Amino acid sequence: MPKAEFDRRTILAGIAAIPFSGCALHAASLATSIGIATFNIWHDAGGNWPARLALLTAALRATDADVIALQEVLEDAGKGLPNQASTIANALGYPEVHFVAVESEGAPKRYGNAILTRWPVIEIARRRLEPLSDFRTAIRLRVQIGSEPVDIVATHLAWQPEAAAVRTQQATDLLDWLPDDAVPRIIMGDFNAPLDDPGLRAFGPPRFASALPRGATATTFNPERGHKPRVIDHIFVERSKFVVTDAHIIGDTPVNGEYPSDHFGVVARVARLR
Repeated sequence: MPKAEFDRRTILAGIAAIPFSGCALHAASLATSIGIATFNIWHDAGGNWPARLALLTAALRATDADVIALQEVLEDAGKGLPNQASTIANALGYPEVHFVAVESEGAPKRYGNAILTRWPVIEIARRRLEPLSDFRTAIRLRVQIGSEPVDIVATHLAWQPEAAAVRTQQATDLLDWLPDDAVPRIIMGDFNAPLDDPGLRAFGPPRFASALPRGATATTFNPERGHKPRVIDHIFVERSKFVVTDAHIIGDTPVNGEYPSDHFGVVARVARLR
């Protein structure tokens, strides 16, 4: 099969931070409100997956998101570990869960990204991102929200702080792969870089805006797990298609000393512009 397609916290001030040309932000201009979330779940690291699973599901359930993107999702037959995204989807009651990994379907161990959704899925596409040597993937679901389709894209880019050039290549490849049509899109995941990283330039103005504006939070990378504070998990929305009405982080408060992950999740509510 061709490489191009190998299968399918509150910040209302964020509204003012995103200029929408020619569009007044009033009730008459807004259509369907969509709840979205992204969370890097840190696979089964730390040796306490059952405890972290309970915290992850509790944090995600509280968001009441319509669509959830997950990164570092693992399924490992050797460990007796079912697909973690499917486990979370079942616990939360999401009817649709779709997964992408570099490894082929049926491989004993697979690692990648997933999307959970309550909305009907029209189309599924999966992609190995260039450069293939970095083993990164993306997944796109075209979902039906009310009377209109929306593309939801999840990905996880190169992790090295100095790898801006690789992230640039991955971002370019991802955007070139997406359909050249008028369907609005939301792109989210672990981009392993802050908004000012040159590798994320393609996800900035004029086309895209971050749901979580710069300065809204100190980090999405959990310092209690040894990480330097950085905001590297993002939700990007098309500026001409959506207005962000709320955004915040989740999973940043420990329970009995445990966190859901070595990342914090990002949650947003956006309204589709008419």
